Amino acid sequence: MIRLFDYFRSSAAYRVRIALNLKGLEYESIGVDLRAGDQKGSEYRALNPQGLVPMLEVDGRRLTQSLAIIDYLDSAFPEPRLIPADAADRADVLGMALTIACDIHPLNNLRVLKYLSHPLEVPEPARDDWYRHWVSEGFDALEARARQAAGRFLSGDAPGLADIFLVPQIFNARRLATPLDPYPTLVRVDAEAAALPAFAAAHPDRVAAEAQTG
Repeated sequence: MIRLFDYFRSSAAYRVRIALNLKGLEYESIGVDLRAGDQKGSEYRALNPQGLVPMLEVDGRRLTQSLAIIDYLDSAFPEPRLIPADAADRADVLGMALTIACDIHPLNNLRVLKYLSHPLEVPEPARDDWYRHWVSEGFDALEARARQAAGRFLSGDAPGLADIFLVPQIFNARRLATPLDPYPTLVRVDAEAAALPAFAAAHPDRVAAEAQTG
């Protein structure tokens, strides 16, 4: 049994949902409502001291951090491969994923935005500008790379790790009205991915709707 501790709008959890779907793995989703502060409660902290999502529970082991979880899935369930085996290709794909995971996402995480709001009392328009600035800076670099080397997807003609990280970030960028016209290659790749059932089933709107009906 695989259990995913999940929040529908968490981009990190979104990544893991996509990876599980691409692998064709069945899993149980356990909701952790970040807006309500469930992640800070003693019950969840006892399972995950960092108090973040996603967390994947497999055979009694609890795995955290989306990149580590996806790396585990690629090792434990090798097909289809999401991270290339070739050393140079692997480094290239990890570099694209980490542009999002390290250079964009941490600066725009919900807890960071909440801290800007209180106690720093940064007004909402300034917080939104902050968000869009860091997304745009990261996307500038990704677009330049993708324009030169992308196939149907960022790392070829099959979806992989870089696309798994890109799609949730574009979803969030749209939510905060980040201009995407400067990034035609990224937008094209996102559209290619959105047409695949594995990506579509992981979309926050789909997950939220299923939670309401389930």
